[in-house]
Amino acid sequence: MTVVEHLPPTAGPVAETVAETAPVTPELPDRPRRVGGPTRSGVLSLCGAAASGLCVAVLLFGQIAPFSGGLGFAVTWYAAFLAVYAVLTSLEEDGQAVRDRVMTVVLWTASGLLFLALALVVGFTAWRGREALPHGNFFTQDMQAAGPLDPLSNGGVAHAMLGTLIMIAIALAITVPLGLTCAVYLNQIPGRFSRFVRTIVEAMTALPSIVAGLMVYAVWILGLGMQKSGLAAGFAISVMMLPIVIRAADVVLRLVPGTLTEAAEALGAPRWRTVWHVVLPTARSGLATAVILGTARGIGETSPVLLTAGFTAALNADPTNGPMVSLPLAVFNFVKSPEPTMIARGFGAAAVLMALVLVLFVIARVVGGRGPGHQTKRQARRTARASRRDIQRYAGTNALRGAGPHPFAAPPRGATSPHAPAPDNGDRHQ
Repeated sequence: MTVVEHLPPTAGPVAETVAETAPVTPELPDRPRRVGGPTRSGVLSLCGAAASGLCVAVLLFGQIAPFSGGLGFAVTWYAAFLAVYAVLTSLEEDGQAVRDRVMTVVLWTASGLLFLALALVVGFTAWRGREALPHGNFFTQDMQAAGPLDPLSNGGVAHAMLGTLIMIAIALAITVPLGLTCAVYLNQIPGRFSRFVRTIVEAMTALPSIVAGLMVYAVWILGLGMQKSGLAAGFAISVMMLPIVIRAADVVLRLVPGTLTEAAEALGAPRWRTVWHVVLPTARSGLATAVILGTARGIGETSPVLLTAGFTAALNADPTNGPMVSLPLAVFNFVKSPEPTMIARGFGAAAVLMALVLVLFVIARVVGGRGPGHQTKRQARRTARASRRDIQRYAGTNALRGAGPHPFAAPPRGATSPHAPAPDNGDRHQ
């Protein structure tokens, strides 16, 4: 904008002189505001707040107050860091941005602490079991012919690995169909009884594992006179896994849009077909996560297995006959020994257990990792064959009725579709 626009029209030569001498301000290009990512001021504020918090903690613990302890020093440093960071951020941003920056730092700190704890657990277990893991016999032999004083070249955890796989397979065979069916019932059939079942499931999530083991021990072993076995341990583990799977699957099924089920029912599909072909495929990845959570809860149980499966040092592949041991129970018995070789076997068995859980998680993620609407090649071929059969069936039905081909079928080559507009030969305007 120039000065001429603010001068009256009668200014005459004065306006022309001012317009010639006034500097013209160039228009600056619009620059988009940077929303995410670190900025230089943000990084400097973080570093300055961290240094200021460290100085405050050093003064309080070394000069001003008689404080002591490493944990208190870390907490004081972090609290002072947050306070100084909030003050520095408020110099440039408003209140909402300050709260956003502070909460972002808190969440990143919590995530870092959780990752650090996980890395310490995994790293410490692998480090303590490094003496037993390199031996090949550790994965192929049992402890029947090895004692506490034998070297690590004798004995292994093959019996515990096989027992864990058998027990978790029995528990999954019981838990997955019952858990998913109960979750579908809670989600699709609301009512008083479904609310009662949901309350029972939520209460069972806090059930101590020793209570589940005692229940199976009292009913299966004392009441029915059965012996301790891997089957009884599978029953006890399934009791612990079932509420986790039901609760997680129920939450996932609630996230399925209601418009999908309404569209399926509007097309005439019954409720069971809608659930089987629409609801469950849509929530497939979430249901796999629910099974993963239940598996993680059941595969690390020790007390139910101790009460229902007993303990043995020999390999037993029959879950219905004789005692059976799992990896958590083997770890519990190994680390109780004062011998360094047995302790190394215990940490090695714990590392194998973590690796086994990781493999099971990967398998479950591969099975249920496809998103809604994504089909495998086999499912796509089966869907195409079903579509061709439907087209042939519709064409045969219409031919019997004399109604011509199916309206959705492709017209023959060179033929004109009955729904296409008539050709314009120029007679319309005559």
